[in-house]
Amino acid sequence: MSQTEYRHVGYWAEQTPDRPAIIDAATGEVVTFAQYEALSNRVAQLVRSLGLKRHDHVVFMSENRTEFMPWFWGFIRAGLRATPIPTHLSREEIDYILRDCDASLFLTTAAMAPTATRVDLGAIRPEARLMADGPAEGFADFDAALAAMPDTPIPDQSEGIEMLYSSGTTGRPKGVRKPMPDVEFGTYTPALQNVAARWRFGPDVVYLHPSPLYHAAPLGFANRVNRLGGCIVVMKKFDAEACLANIERFGVTHSQWVPTHFIRLLRLPPEVRSKYDLSTLSMAIHAAAPCPHDVKRAMIDWWGPVIEEYYAGSEGNGQCNLTSAEWLEKPGSVGKAHIGVLHICDEDFNEVPTGEIGTIFFESPATFEYHNDPEKTAGARHPKGWTTLGDVGYVDEDGYLFLTDRKTFMIISGGVNIYPQEIEAVLLTHPKIDDAAVFGIPNADFGEEVKAVVELKPGVNADAAMSEEIIAFCREHLSHVKCPRTVDFIDEMPRGDNGKLYKKILREPYWRDRGKTLAEAVTAGGGTA
Repeated sequence: MSQTEYRHVGYWAEQTPDRPAIIDAATGEVVTFAQYEALSNRVAQLVRSLGLKRHDHVVFMSENRTEFMPWFWGFIRAGLRATPIPTHLSREEIDYILRDCDASLFLTTAAMAPTATRVDLGAIRPEARLMADGPAEGFADFDAALAAMPDTPIPDQSEGIEMLYSSGTTGRPKGVRKPMPDVEFGTYTPALQNVAARWRFGPDVVYLHPSPLYHAAPLGFANRVNRLGGCIVVMKKFDAEACLANIERFGVTHSQWVPTHFIRLLRLPPEVRSKYDLSTLSMAIHAAAPCPHDVKRAMIDWWGPVIEEYYAGSEGNGQCNLTSAEWLEKPGSVGKAHIGVLHICDEDFNEVPTGEIGTIFFESPATFEYHNDPEKTAGARHPKGWTTLGDVGYVDEDGYLFLTDRKTFMIISGGVNIYPQEIEAVLLTHPKIDDAAVFGIPNADFGEEVKAVVELKPGVNADAAMSEEIIAFCREHLSHVKCPRTVDFIDEMPRGDNGKLYKKILREPYWRDRGKTLAEAVTAGGGTA
């Protein structure tokens, strides 16, 4: 760029102040770019008044709502590291994240009060414990605090960054820590230009978000859509028919999905599927989990060649993607590398020939680390500096990547990553359990569900009551998303002399007879998640 260009909400607030930036799908409420800019400025002013400075860390927990993105953008424009956390996390999980990132501020809402009021906020100053929609005991009134702030930019604006958490090798959540941006606030960087070109983002985009905004992809895409002048349509939760109605009602041009959404959409009766005008939809982006071939083909047949897939991670070290036309030629592929250079390596870090399976590495200038976990950080590095998400696959002669496995036994349920070791660690604290293994098994709705196989202590009855007790025990310590739906019992866990658990032996029978397709799954009825 010959001279600095700027792309951010304030830019569009100056250019087109009354144009919608956010729409509440349920109520039709509109947040204009001018209103978005003013609210985010008040947030930045508030954090400065509380003494937070660049690089400080904030954690917030909120349901999907029109204020979610302005709050987030206010943190970012103040140069902070911002961590939105899932609303289903348990008190113990939230406590850990607050300690691990050394949070200086915690923001939540009245809807989250049942959990938030039980969180240990002892390390955060009382005035930085904030609750929207009315204060609760132990929390300051966020709305009143914002109202007292000016709606003009702070004088020291700088680009902050998100830090999202996922489970690590210790079984605890680990933050994906990327370098803070070192550009002038609002700079229209080559990376942002690349996003605009690849996904055709701009002022004419109307982007439907049926997923929780705290997830990495919805958060990242929503932020970029708004930075590039587009409008996001926020749904409180996914509902299959409501998605179709929203596409027609708001003239949606772009949307974001996970395979579970596709399955629920395809389950709708034919008369419902044909009821709505979807002609404005030019791009339906999906990722987060492998999509069954028959499901993806059915979606392309229904919506046309607007389905676009990508493979990437919160680490931001690379990305592959492909169009509908490419997928029809290469079924099962996740595309060619669009960001970074692919390398497939064996266990000794040597590159393998085309078509051979190995660990997937990206060569790119992007860097990251796992916060407070140098072992996991080192495990993601190749001696040449390339980085991996831990997935396994191969590249064909045309450069298309195919995934053959995922991070070791990681479960992907409805697009949510679930790490078995964290659940196993909880199970092993149960007084009646000697050993435990957790893995994913097929689920027609969500792709996978959590299964626990347990070895009980001698004399304990392996019956339905024990199974219910174990599930209830998990729910006391973990979010329900992570808890096993079912528990099976085994007399002796298959471990080697070195103590290694041969989980493949346990997992294989559940997957052996899963069937050739999931065609039955999408005709089984139901449409609301």
